[in-house]
Amino acid sequence: GQTECNLVVANCQEIMPVKPGHMGRAAPGHRVEVIDDDGNVLGPGEEGEMAVKTPDPVLMLNYWNNQEATNAKITNGWWRMGDAAVKDEDGYFRFVGRADDVITSAGYRIGPGEIEDCLTKHPAVSLAAAIGVPDPVRTENIKVFIKLTDGLNGSPELEEDIRGFVKTRLSPHEYPRLIEFVSDLPLTATGKIRRKDLRDAELAKMDAQQ
Repeated sequence: GQTECNLVVANCQEIMPVKPGHMGRAAPGHRVEVIDDDGNVLGPGEEGEMAVKTPDPVLMLNYWNNQEATNAKITNGWWRMGDAAVKDEDGYFRFVGRADDVITSAGYRIGPGEIEDCLTKHPAVSLAAAIGVPDPVRTENIKVFIKLTDGLNGSPELEEDIRGFVKTRLSPHEYPRLIEFVSDLPLTATGKIRRKDLRDAELAKMDAQQ
């Protein structure tokens, strides 16, 4: 669910088996699919953006006095939910990440959440955030910002140790090529990482260097 659209995907043992690692299936009475940029429904196993078919009884009618913003969220009759996901053959959705947070690197689409979860399992890492930064060859490189456990300081040796830690636990294309140690990370009021702030700051830094 979201502010504009109430609950349309759910896990409920009363009406469906729960599949670990998945968000669930479309709730009864709603049509939810994974679509491409043109609003075409994608097949099982294909990654795209989650969307609910309009009209829907729990979907808002429009943004107040802003039809342009409303139109920007609808493609080919589908309300784009902003979440990158994959739907399997049984109709279960697997969350990849927020659509604007997904990193595109060397032909792979990578959700930052899995990288961040892996990093925070390292004993030296208190908090971590992963973003994509522009790269002429790979499209984007994975860069991570790491807040270390109290009392620790960043070093080249620790960088390599953290990279090795990720390499042994995730796919080769998911390990971070760039690491920056920070004293703090931008968070929302509910404690979620504001990756957009990190991306904007990184782009501004790159522009200043040109």
